[in-house]
Amino acid sequence: MILHPGVLSLLVSSLLTLVMTFAAAGFGVRILRHWDLASGSERQLQLERRTYLVSTIVSYTLGLQLISIFLFLHTVDDLSSLFVGAMCAVGSLSVGSFGYPTLLLKIATFLLAALWLILNHADSRGYDYPLIRWKQWLLLLLAPVILAEFISQAVYFLALHPDIITSCCGSLFSVKDRTMATEVANAPPLPMLALFYTTAGLTIAAGLRFRRRGRGAYLFALLSAVQLAVAIASVVSVISLYIYQMPSHHCPFCILQKEYLFIGYPIYLTIMTTAVCGIGVGMLHRFRRAESLGEELPRIQRRLATVALWSLALQLVLATLPIVSTDFTLR
Repeated sequence: MILHPGVLSLLVSSLLTLVMTFAAAGFGVRILRHWDLASGSERQLQLERRTYLVSTIVSYTLGLQLISIFLFLHTVDDLSSLFVGAMCAVGSLSVGSFGYPTLLLKIATFLLAALWLILNHADSRGYDYPLIRWKQWLLLLLAPVILAEFISQAVYFLALHPDIITSCCGSLFSVKDRTMATEVANAPPLPMLALFYTTAGLTIAAGLRFRRRGRGAYLFALLSAVQLAVAIASVVSVISLYIYQMPSHHCPFCILQKEYLFIGYPIYLTIMTTAVCGIGVGMLHRFRRAESLGEELPRIQRRLATVALWSLALQLVLATLPIVSTDFTLR
């Protein structure tokens, strides 16, 4: 194991998140089994008193979980200087078999944790806890994912040694290896760019329609999810080329470095924010008939749609600036 501040912070925070999530999930099982707002029993009163405290603790814990994915990216990028052959986070993640699974699990926990926070916020606006059971089911789904992330991350970091020889990002996207990464990287750049802007345009149109008329929540959520996949693929296949001004450098991690003004962090943050808020609009739409949320739920949805639209607009600006501000062209 390499003693690095980021590694230690990630391991400690992941352990804390794991403990708090499973403790809250245990309480959630009690909620699912015994919650009855019409009952005046002592057990129901205890559940009502504790649910606010537990929800508050979990909210702060999952808030830290949202930050951890960016700390993880920064840490593995910083660790690349310790390995022979590594030039960025690709080299660090390629050490062992748990680097990329950990990253994928962190993306999954980010999305699920953010959706839980949205659901919890909406639930707190109703006087009768209208979403409490759904919130607990989502927490029960999130708990094993956090456990898998903790185990994967711990195994990955504990196996790191500075004398390991690894590979650079050029080998990851080598055409000699037919992997998903190479398939994405070698997608036709201009059609991929057109798909990126088309998907973004459709998502914006659906978001504006929902904001104005309150219609199309599920369509907006679906397009936001599709835009997440398209945006990440576009960063790898074409947007990164304009940032690096190199026709064959497809690395999605080098853009996190100082040489490129850390532009990767706001790009990925806007991609994730757009997806979470857009999907959140559709998720909450299922509960639009909850009596205690009759007026508040549409307001929350509109705010989420607004954040998603502004985040997508910023994403487009960040993706377009390297294209229009350089003489580099793809043929």
